[in-house]
Amino acid sequence: MKRVRPKKRLGQHFLKDNSIAKRVADAICADNCDAVLEVGPGTGVLTKYILERRFENFSVVEIDRESVSYLKDNFKGLNIIQADFFSLDINNLYPGTLAIVGNFPYNISGPLLFRVLEYRDRILELTGMFQHEVALRICSPPGSRVYGILSVLLQAYYNIEYLFSVPPHVFYPEPKVKSGVIRLRRNNATRLDCNEELFLRVVKSSFGHRRKMLRNSIKSAFNISSEECPFFRLRPEQLSVEQFVELTRWISDKMVSE
Repeated sequence: MKRVRPKKRLGQHFLKDNSIAKRVADAICADNCDAVLEVGPGTGVLTKYILERRFENFSVVEIDRESVSYLKDNFKGLNIIQADFFSLDINNLYPGTLAIVGNFPYNISGPLLFRVLEYRDRILELTGMFQHEVALRICSPPGSRVYGILSVLLQAYYNIEYLFSVPPHVFYPEPKVKSGVIRLRRNNATRLDCNEELFLRVVKSSFGHRRKMLRNSIKSAFNISSEECPFFRLRPEQLSVEQFVELTRWISDKMVSE
């Protein structure tokens, strides 16, 4: 007898539309990936369609005990890791490259994406559903009012596609906002043409005062007195990834000389 479905957890909305789940699963490319990992499968609505893709190495990671029990009863042979995704040692667990997929709870979007960045040389792809606002922010180009820290950092290392929007009524309980499905695929930038740790600091410092010109945020954050920077009259949302790299090199040079 099948186990009763686990109860909804705080902040979680279960996808109930099978056609949407299939579209997400079909969007996984996993080119050059040694394994596919679904994060937070819940009751397996998406899992069953990923299994149909017959990836050679497919696992799920789920922290909730009720969900794990349900998955074990309903998906015989499925490799289930009962753990918090954020506590996983990805380097030891997956010696090769990885594609991640999931219907991601809204409250973990930021931490999850920063973790993807942390393992960017291992995680070659992410396909998943996010709050529509987050999905748009990640995909937005320079000049957009929602272009921000995650836009720059993720676009520096990944090619990003907005695949399709998802209405609220396909979830239970129904959220107040719609969702968006995006796909990130690793680009050819093995390393940026600048100090990458400084690049992260520059991007975060720039958007810390996004309404101000870069002159104000950069000079105060890095204690620079020079007025020579060609980007000082711009606001952070006007700079492309390549221009942030150039700005980082300029700051690096000034920090040494001053």
